[in-house]
Amino acid sequence: MDKVNFIFLFLALIAEIIGTVGGFGSSVFFVPIANFYFNFETVLGLTAVFHVFSNISKIALFRKGLDKKLIVYLGIPAVLFVIIGGVLAKYIVTTYLEIGLGVFLVLLSGYFLINSDAKIKEGKSQAIFGGTLSGLFAGLLGTGGAVRGLTMAAFNLEKSVFIATSAVIDFGVDFSRTIVYYLNGFIKTEVLIYVPFLLGIGWVGTWIGKKALNYIPQKNFRRISLLLILSVGLLTILKICFQ
Repeated sequence: MDKVNFIFLFLALIAEIIGTVGGFGSSVFFVPIANFYFNFETVLGLTAVFHVFSNISKIALFRKGLDKKLIVYLGIPAVLFVIIGGVLAKYIVTTYLEIGLGVFLVLLSGYFLINSDAKIKEGKSQAIFGGTLSGLFAGLLGTGGAVRGLTMAAFNLEKSVFIATSAVIDFGVDFSRTIVYYLNGFIKTEVLIYVPFLLGIGWVGTWIGKKALNYIPQKNFRRISLLLILSVGLLTILKICFQ
């Protein structure tokens, strides 16, 4: 790699800002963007490293809000299944999984947007199921934050609690899969030049996103998150159809 692609870095910054505002992290946008510049295995490795930096930023900036029960019930299965997904990613063709993820996100987010009063019952089993799916998708596809965000949006958390809790869970997920991807050979030495830039983008994008959230009323936060998740689902389906 002779030079750094600054268009890619700018798009990564936009993804980080949107991911912070949506509350579910930047990977749902970062993965499709990075796919235009790198092969899929390298995208997985870069996404994991980027998200470790990004989540440290969110934990520092939103540290006053945490839902400890969700961290346990959603976070532990997410970490366990991201390891499983990361190992399987070396052997499974992910095209059908990506389509399935896209359809799942469109249907569920669409349902909650149409039925604004509908909620997933706040319980341990629902959180565990959401954590399992989000971890598995994160390991296999590089992005599980939208599934976790969809689960957490249904709990109607206050926005700072939503983001801080999601970041703590995501940190465990991304730290675990970074190790697995490194062992898989997904983190290539030629892309390490991007690491310092991604570190800065994680902090700057999170800070800008936090400032933007000050202008978003709590009543609109859940709807914005669901709209962003719906968009991600549609983009995922379209990307597969036209690739």
